[in-house]
Amino acid sequence: MAAVVDTLRAFFAPSTFVIDAENPGDVVARENLLDRAMGSGRRKKSSEKLRRGRVPAEGLALVARDVDGHAIGTVRLWDIEAGVTREGQAVPALLLGPLAVDPAHEGKGIGGMLMRAAIEEAANRGHGAILLVGDAAYYERFGFFAARTQHLVMPGPFERNRFLALELKEGWLEGAAGMLVASGRKLALPPVKRAA
Repeated sequence: MAAVVDTLRAFFAPSTFVIDAENPGDVVARENLLDRAMGSGRRKKSSEKLRRGRVPAEGLALVARDVDGHAIGTVRLWDIEAGVTREGQAVPALLLGPLAVDPAHEGKGIGGMLMRAAIEEAANRGHGAILLVGDAAYYERFGFFAARTQHLVMPGPFERNRFLALELKEGWLEGAAGMLVASGRKLALPPVKRAA
């Protein structure tokens, strides 16, 4: 992660914002940012069904911070199985989302920087592919295309032309077909205290 951040700091003015690993102190700020950027309906999306009750993939929860250290952008990637091969083997992959930037900081390249950092870190960690549901015109510049998901489906309603993938390893999704399934670590909930 440090190499990714150093590379991106050299590309963008460090006095504006930096990319950093998300930490537990970012939870409230991230959720508030997502509500402002995406609205309350964000929890009803098909992608949310794959994230619910799970934690992001190891090392793949990133935030953009302003000069005061406040989270002004966020992106997370989640472990999933992208269908199965013809031989019936599950295809491990990542699901990206949500990507969001605080509306007060849009237009500064923060979303693009978060995307590049997330892709580079996923590749560095040996992942084979990243899938997402989003605006093709935006995500194609990062190498995401609908053709790579043509035999895959989301658990719930989704728009086929917005269901995109990027192969980090050539041919990773070749022959993959079927439903996306969550495979990441489950969120550990605190024990419930019972009344005596």
